[in-house]
Amino acid sequence: MGRRIVDLSIYLENDVISDPPGYQPKVDYVTHADSAKDVSAFFPGMTEEELPDGQGWALEWVHAMTHNGTHLDAPYHFHTTMNKGERAITIDEVPLEWCFNPGVKLDFRHFEDGYVVTAADVEAELARIDHELSPLEIVIVNTAAGTAYGREDYVATGCGMGREATLYLLEKGVRVTGTDAWSWDAPFVHTKDKYAETGDASLIWEGHRAGMEIGYCHLEKLHNLEGLPPFGFTIACFPFKIRAASAGFTRAVAIFDE
Repeated sequence: MGRRIVDLSIYLENDVISDPPGYQPKVDYVTHADSAKDVSAFFPGMTEEELPDGQGWALEWVHAMTHNGTHLDAPYHFHTTMNKGERAITIDEVPLEWCFNPGVKLDFRHFEDGYVVTAADVEAELARIDHELSPLEIVIVNTAAGTAYGREDYVATGCGMGREATLYLLEKGVRVTGTDAWSWDAPFVHTKDKYAETGDASLIWEGHRAGMEIGYCHLEKLHNLEGLPPFGFTIACFPFKIRAASAGFTRAVAIFDE
């Protein structure tokens, strides 16, 4: 039996629309030639010419927030409390047992941009793929945003998971969810219009806020979900360990035993 690993993560890179204006990451590249003077400075009397081909080391300065790139959100990102009043855990406190489990993919690419997925939609999709959820399975949703990554309209593309849909999953014992969209919730540009019409603030970030009732994590800005089957794979999404942070970068992958 062999093993196949599918990368579910986007790049952390310059000049690609992956976040709204003002939230983009920036990578500054230091070349071997740039750093030669720094390397030689560690050793008194050494000149740059003594280094192999006059080269030092390559390195990068990354200017980013924890929600750039493919990342795992901790319950603390959603609110100060979870589980109806407990202190919300930060990313360094997320149980690692949550982050390596069988995956289930729900295909919601047919929903229009801004649509808020309901519990009935989730139930119907599970029936379509003939799967019954088990505790700790990692449920990821494939939206229209998956193929829009890098386009100017990426952050406005795709459906979002509503409060009742999220709670439906959490009540089944799911503790990690994920999406290939910029946000687990519907894009703000669409929610803004709904709030303007209704004045109902509970519509804002309703999927995230479900964590106030049952603590959970979710992955955002996943990639390559179109190529996954509905189930039959394992997801690994261990987050970078940043003390007291609301999220951590992750190289999320799907693992197939074949």
